[in-house]
Amino acid sequence: MLLVTGGAGFIGSNVVAALNDAGRDVAVCDVLGHDGKWRNLAKRRLADFVPPPELMDWLKGRRLEAVIHLGAISETTATDGDLVIETNFRLSMRLLDWCTANATPLIYASSAATYGDGEQGFGDDQSMDALKRLRPMNLYGWSKHLFDMAVAERAARGELLPPQWAGLKFFNVFGPNEYHKGAMMSVLARRFDDIRDGRPVQLFKSHREGIADGDQRRDFIYVDDVVRVTMWLLGTPAVSGIFNVGTGTARSFRELMLSAYTALGAKPNIQYIDMPEAIRGSYQYFTQSEVDRLLRAGYNGGFTALEDAVETYVKNFLNRADRFR
Repeated sequence: MLLVTGGAGFIGSNVVAALNDAGRDVAVCDVLGHDGKWRNLAKRRLADFVPPPELMDWLKGRRLEAVIHLGAISETTATDGDLVIETNFRLSMRLLDWCTANATPLIYASSAATYGDGEQGFGDDQSMDALKRLRPMNLYGWSKHLFDMAVAERAARGELLPPQWAGLKFFNVFGPNEYHKGAMMSVLARRFDDIRDGRPVQLFKSHREGIADGDQRRDFIYVDDVVRVTMWLLGTPAVSGIFNVGTGTARSFRELMLSAYTALGAKPNIQYIDMPEAIRGSYQYFTQSEVDRLLRAGYNGGFTALEDAVETYVKNFLNRADRFR
């Protein structure tokens, strides 16, 4: 049996679906709440469901094939520092210690938010010197960065770690089962109903010289690619380390929206609005992962082109009555 924390969430439920399809037994640790997150698991088989406060007791005396730790407070606007550190850092440390003591592989979610404004680049060098130079811009990114540094420091010192450990720095992931995330959904999911119903789609104007309106760029990666990397790691136990998980190609928000219009055969209707002054100073105009380390480690699953990923998402999920995987 495998444990997936955050298994009712966006990426987690897609990982659970892949594990189900592979015939693996899966236990999920998560909080369902009142926002319909249970629907992400409605089509799945679960060996158990564990509330986070009960997790460490549940683990006592168990043997697991692996722990896939995706549970976190992932809102980049989160402000409760104590809750974020307890959830994202201290629980992660307890799981790291349990996996080490029980010789259990640990694959965990880090984040591209650890890179901050990108001034230090987006290379996934796991050396302590490189990690110490990063300056996350929000509480969420900092909490993930703390755990990356804790694991990397143990590795650098030659201290005991799980037989396999892998931190995955996810970039801008989009795809089915993200609907419960509200304002944290991808812009495609948030704007799709407007596209389908003929209403104008609003994107931010550029407030930086030399960058056109809507040409702010991100490394958009389809959730199926993220799942494929995770499944590859499960089948490649000799690989450990911190890895970027992105496509390695930055694309604009305008291109993302135009791909959705194309998938629907609809005429583009995009309006550009002023970016709120409160975020102009910290807004990232460009993110692009460096994926060389993942490729050198042996991953050869490829990444889905933006246009193909958007078409799949639109036709198979967003434009259907049942949008869930």
